[in-house]
Amino acid sequence: MRSENRAPLGLKVAAAAGLLFMLAPLALIFLHAFSTEDRTYAWPPPGLTLDWFAVTWNRRDVWEALTLSVQVAAVSTVIALIFGTLIAAAVSGTKFFGRETISLLVILPIALPGIITGISLRSAFNLMDIPFSFWTIVLGHATFCIVVVYNNAVARFRRLHGSLVEAAMDLGADGFQTFRYVILPNLGTALLAGGMLAFALSFDEVIVTTFTAGQQQTLPIWMLEELIRPRQRPVTNVVAMVVVLVTFLPILAAFYLTRGGEQSTAGMGK
Repeated sequence: MRSENRAPLGLKVAAAAGLLFMLAPLALIFLHAFSTEDRTYAWPPPGLTLDWFAVTWNRRDVWEALTLSVQVAAVSTVIALIFGTLIAAAVSGTKFFGRETISLLVILPIALPGIITGISLRSAFNLMDIPFSFWTIVLGHATFCIVVVYNNAVARFRRLHGSLVEAAMDLGADGFQTFRYVILPNLGTALLAGGMLAFALSFDEVIVTTFTAGQQQTLPIWMLEELIRPRQRPVTNVVAMVVVLVTFLPILAAFYLTRGGEQSTAGMGK
């Protein structure tokens, strides 16, 4: 019986080839972070050194860009969690005229090319004489972060049986208690996954940020401009390597927390 469940050799080879295709560029980033060549991406690297880590640590512009990216992603994620959850609750919990149209309009920003979203936001800010600042970047990122949270929340709302809410209200729970003890526990893993994905999308966004940042530099914009410079290119690889390593643990945690979401919805099967 076990032999029937084992994947055929061809499927294993195809899976290994797919993983190699995805991970090989990351391996090159890691390798060039140690390269002694500071102007080009020579292959193979002429030598290896740890000096670039000290150089990166002492670069003030790296810390400024990283701080701005974290702040923008954090605020955008909070906004997305609030509005994405509320919209999902309205769309999945009630019936009204135009509900499907509203649902389509909510997910539209993530379906459109980023350059169209960026141009439209820049035009709106110019029309209303809003100066480019931290908040213009946040508003730009929130447009697609809301979609990510909405998609996760609305899927979980549709699996949440209405009888659970009715039973809580019949037992004397008010609206806040029903949300706190019935709805939120069932939405928790979906919101965690949506929030982490929204944070990641905001953190590495380039196109929309280019149109809404003005003179400010988030970390992806800093990395893009740093690649154009002829010196200290390994610094960019060091930053990229650290970002990969730091984001791996929360992504891994989110995977383990959300993989049982299908079976963890309260009231399922009862």
